[in-house]
Amino acid sequence: MSPTTTKNRSAYVCNNCGAQSPKWSGRCADCGAWNSIEQVTLPPKATTRPGAGGYAGAAAGQAARADLSAIHRLAEIAPEQEVRRPSGIAELDRVLGGGLVQGSVVLIGGDPGIGKSTLLLQASAAIDANPAFAASKSSVLYVTGEESPQQVSLRAQRLGLAPGGLNLLAETCIEQILATAAAEAPRVLVIDSIQTLFTEALTSAPGSVSQVRETAAQLVRHAKLTETTVFLVGHVTKEGALAGPRVLEHMVDTVLYFEGESGSAHRLVRAVKNRFGAVNELGVFAMTDRGLRQVSNPSAIFLSRHAEPAPGSVVLVTREGTRPMLVEVQALVDQSPLANPRRLAVGLEQNRLAMLLAVLHRHGGIGMFDQDVFANVVGGVRVTETAADLAVLLAVLSSFRDRALPVDLAVFGEVGLAGEIRPVPNGPDRLREAAKHGFKQAIVPKGNVPKGGVEGLKTLPVLTLREAIDAV
Repeated sequence: MSPTTTKNRSAYVCNNCGAQSPKWSGRCADCGAWNSIEQVTLPPKATTRPGAGGYAGAAAGQAARADLSAIHRLAEIAPEQEVRRPSGIAELDRVLGGGLVQGSVVLIGGDPGIGKSTLLLQASAAIDANPAFAASKSSVLYVTGEESPQQVSLRAQRLGLAPGGLNLLAETCIEQILATAAAEAPRVLVIDSIQTLFTEALTSAPGSVSQVRETAAQLVRHAKLTETTVFLVGHVTKEGALAGPRVLEHMVDTVLYFEGESGSAHRLVRAVKNRFGAVNELGVFAMTDRGLRQVSNPSAIFLSRHAEPAPGSVVLVTREGTRPMLVEVQALVDQSPLANPRRLAVGLEQNRLAMLLAVLHRHGGIGMFDQDVFANVVGGVRVTETAADLAVLLAVLSSFRDRALPVDLAVFGEVGLAGEIRPVPNGPDRLREAAKHGFKQAIVPKGNVPKGGVEGLKTLPVLTLREAIDAV
């Protein structure tokens, strides 16, 4: 039995969510995006005719696929803990959930020049030198579709890396890449980037919706059949989302986003999807002339530590994944010359800031009708959890009254619409983190106060917003 093909087919696909439609329309019926539907060429349907000869490697591939497609009873499958191997970069391992998992596919997205290729080149060199991968024929195969081998070599020299036996391949054809990977059998395959690859089965240009979907699907299939860990570098749009079809994020096991301000030396790697670990885990790096350097204690760089108490500044104990972290929340309240005062939040949700100001007026008796309110999280950190509510309100109140809060005060807690202060997850861990950094007092929800307390830290439990205002 040998495969034969029919002529190419075309369809209309949304480049935002990947949904297909029989004809073009201005708006996607699935995700509601405007002007996102484009005509793409689909791979031809494969048929078979009896009596024809096979092709090289077909028997092994069919046997592996047959094993994967066999029906198994869930009760008869012995649960096995996934085998993890350290990448050599502790912060990257933290975001991945503890290390590299065999057969997993990791997608890394970020703005151009933020450090995606630098991080993966450093990780590739560390993996190549890791004794855990020494028994394999090839530890890492680094496929570059955007740069020449000379450019990658110059970067490695600039970073002071000793790649050793790191294999480098400059190729964009997915069939050639998979053939080389089958011959070399690397434990880790790095693709930089997925938007540069193409398959010969399609006539569309590299980076199109159909090419990205098909090449990514072949790489995922290769990872599962050979238990190879695959890293994919993905471009992002001007809105900050990964370019290409949204289905690409559903195909992979882990999605990491590289974040960081253009003028800041700090880079944040955040996990937004992880089938093998915690979501919203955060890895912190500092960009130097020798590449990315790990920051093991991020609280130290996100705290300003003013020489004197400053109005409008409060230290928040937030939690990113499994790690508590201290960040500084700043607020500025000023008389507004506008009929509609401004409400601006950086690193926080702007709609939630407006809601918190309404709660402050309704249950705290303090109105900001004629005041511009600006809130910011220092260091470019983005806080999405509701534990920042109390810190934001106290920072706003401190700036409005022009009264500085104690420099050794830490705050966290969720504020409800009824004015109550609600407990947040992992309160004792947050308090221990604050005590470790020398804070002496904390205003926290009453439900988060541990029974024995925390040594060296005075906790002020509050139940309502009024109690929190009276405490400061």
